[in-house]
Amino acid sequence: MDTADLRAVLEALLFTAPGPVRIEQLALAIEVEPRMVAKALDELREEYRRARRGFVLAELADGYQLRSRPEHAEYIRRLQVSRPARISRAALETLAIIAYRQPATRADIEYLRGVDSGGVIKSLLDKRLVRIAGKKDMPGRPLLYGTSREFLEFFGLRSLEDLPSLKEFTELTAESETLLLDFEAESSEPQTEP
Repeated sequence: MDTADLRAVLEALLFTAPGPVRIEQLALAIEVEPRMVAKALDELREEYRRARRGFVLAELADGYQLRSRPEHAEYIRRLQVSRPARISRAALETLAIIAYRQPATRADIEYLRGVDSGGVIKSLLDKRLVRIAGKKDMPGRPLLYGTSREFLEFFGLRSLEDLPSLKEFTELTAESETLLLDFEAESSEPQTEP
């Protein structure tokens, strides 16, 4: 298979894939060496960058996925009829605790939040943003929670190392605090259908 055909097949596979696809999966489907797939993906990424297309080839959660450019988000929101996925402040707090302290027990989470978090944890499990990572070796054997692959996909991360450091959170500037307040106000407004 020549390079142009390989790139065309990769585009078709990535376009139709429901989520990120690993290089090994792509190589197996096309029946070529993984190094050839990796090279072709690098070429596609560079081509998309130069051509300023409406999408990019993103590497996240141990795979590759075609995604719309972030600067086009407002236009996409206008077109979409369904409401985008939202996460409550309580769920976001719980998710942050799990992401930074994993594996974490429900007691750990509730100690840090100061409130019962059972319902929030169940909601995050239902959304598949967290997973049960095992049981803690102590009396009662409480469940341990960790983030999932869907968590990485949802937030556009390749791995947990891409999370901002806790120090970065404490260094919010006045401008970013204003943006955060604006975002919270916008997300709390009732949504109306056009």
